[in-house]
Amino acid sequence: MTDTEFTLGETILADRRQRRIGVIVPSSNTNAEPDLQMLAPAGLTLHCTRSGGYDVEAIPDSGEMRRFARQDLDQQLQLLVDGRVELIAYACTSATLSDGPEFDAGFCAEITAKTGLPAVTTAGALIEAMRDLNARKVAFTSPYVARLAAESVEFIRQCGIEVVNQLDFERELSSLEQNRLTPADAYRMGLAVDHPEADLLVISCTDYRALEAVSALEQALAKPVLTSNSALMYVCLKHLELDFSDIEAGGYLYTRRN
Repeated sequence: MTDTEFTLGETILADRRQRRIGVIVPSSNTNAEPDLQMLAPAGLTLHCTRSGGYDVEAIPDSGEMRRFARQDLDQQLQLLVDGRVELIAYACTSATLSDGPEFDAGFCAEITAKTGLPAVTTAGALIEAMRDLNARKVAFTSPYVARLAAESVEFIRQCGIEVVNQLDFERELSSLEQNRLTPADAYRMGLAVDHPEADLLVISCTDYRALEAVSALEQALAKPVLTSNSALMYVCLKHLELDFSDIEAGGYLYTRRN
């Protein structure tokens, strides 16, 4: 019997709770956690804490995202350290997308300095996933306001990847309105933003139910599709060296064979 097995009567059972990821999510976000759970292999558990301090009915613009990213996270970080997690994932894409790659890298470094744990942001995870898929040109869509979407595109370009097409929603959405979007919205926007030159499609925002549209979009477009949550979990699993080849919900990023 191995250290990861135990007996119940005459039955040998495997211990399926061996690894832990800590996650920080915005307080109104109810889609990141279910998406990440859909992408979690056996043996991995998610331990989440929330960060608030914003008006959920307001339009989350660039200024709001910058303020959100600069909030004191010491309490949230200590709670996750107390939970003995191995890695901390920051599940808000636009908070660091709005400020550029240098800020994003510094943000991760600060979390690591305070906790002694590796840290992954969703913005950084999107770039890492794009590079692992050898993407040179992408199409980008999100529920962000126009300026924030433009800053997101600029973040990607600063990382050496060309954005050949970008599409926003026709009107500005509050945090709660973004939360209420459906996989059908993500599918529709994904089809509309696709471009013949794009190597893959990027759908940004951790509170957007885009993950459930990935399979249908990949079939329709014949190219990989990344969402904020699929990229975030992919990089977490990669850094923890966990096998995820049988996680079909994440699309080609997860099921491809290198």
